Amino acid sequence: MHSRLTGTEENALLRVLEITRQLGGSFELHELLGQVVEAALDLLSADRGTVFLYDCDTDELYSSVATGEQQIRFSAKRGIAGECAQTQEVINVPDCYADPRFNPEVDRKTGYRTRCLLSIPMVDYDGALVGVLQVLNKMPEGIFGESDEQIAMALAAQCAVAIKRAVLIEEHLIKEKLERDLALAREIQAGALPSEMPEVAGYDVAGWSLSADETGGDIYDLFNDDKGRLTVLMGDATGHGVGPALSVTQVHAMVRVCKRLGADLGPMFTHINNQLCDDLPANRFVTAFLGVLDPTTHTVRYHAGGQGPLLVYRAATGACEWLDASTFPMGIVADVDFDEPNPIRLRPGDVLGLISDGIYEYADHSGEQFGEDRVGEVIAENHNADMADLVTILRHAVEVFAQGAPQNDDMTIVFLRRQA
Repeated sequence: MHSRLTGTEENALLRVLEITRQLGGSFELHELLGQVVEAALDLLSADRGTVFLYDCDTDELYSSVATGEQQIRFSAKRGIAGECAQTQEVINVPDCYADPRFNPEVDRKTGYRTRCLLSIPMVDYDGALVGVLQVLNKMPEGIFGESDEQIAMALAAQCAVAIKRAVLIEEHLIKEKLERDLALAREIQAGALPSEMPEVAGYDVAGWSLSADETGGDIYDLFNDDKGRLTVLMGDATGHGVGPALSVTQVHAMVRVCKRLGADLGPMFTHINNQLCDDLPANRFVTAFLGVLDPTTHTVRYHAGGQGPLLVYRAATGACEWLDASTFPMGIVADVDFDEPNPIRLRPGDVLGLISDGIYEYADHSGEQFGEDRVGEVIAENHNADMADLVTILRHAVEVFAQGAPQNDDMTIVFLRRQA
């Protein structure tokens, strides 16, 4: 037979139902957890309380609300709260200092003395652990009894559902905000790319970029100065995503500012490198081609900081020349005198190709990479096409080769061809 509830217990359970209705109107997690703790202290006549949420990814418990305590995080296999989480059973400790599972370290740090405690598992409707509700020190100077356990279990069961709902809502809101932030970052980065190709007398130019994530670590830019020369930038920051996107966008902005101030190629490359050394973490850098095409002399002065290989298709011979990077990447060593390599001289029909490693290293399902030879073959067979069409042809060749294998790195292509 079931024992009848006392009047006090009936009132407590009615209050649990009332609290449940109140919790149903709260969607903000921190506020909800505070309400849970306040309700537990009131219903159980406890002095202090803590809600430990369960992190299934790390198998840890962590406190978001703890009356009189700082937030803590620990293994879900440790201590009384950990045992409660593992067994999903109520643990009632009448004398904490007589229980070897109790850790008195927090008491020593805070000066608070824990006499007794009650740990209650919070399990959702699917049987998944949401967290542990723990209350300390029955007031006044008592211990928690069987009726306290029953009331606490009823409260925890209702609170678990409300907390689970609030956690899911919070995760959804965080995801939405992240998606909005990424969309804004993508919009800003896309706005930094040329909206149309500049006109250069006697030249056909084209550029394209596709990031592997919402934002990418590649960037390119082509623009004329007041002397009719074409500045060409292609940058590739280590990694891909928001961090590298910020790095290459910074490089792009600095190149534009330097040109507005009339900086020549050498000082421009040096100043940008020094600034990146100041700004980037030690494990970050940017590989970059920075060049200036003079259409009157048909020469490209450049620095290729870690950016290579550079492709030069020679129309007269039908062969591709491959040029290595001229120096180390930007952002590694400051205050260096960079030796400018010999300029690239373009003859009628020649094509200069700046292609990021996302193209060369694109791998099919077997792990084989697209590679330099295939890039060279595509350029040689289609060098007479418009440069915008050549970009499309090379992209298509990579797609056919990959046969649906995922893109793991950002891809960027810039072509310049001297017309006959």
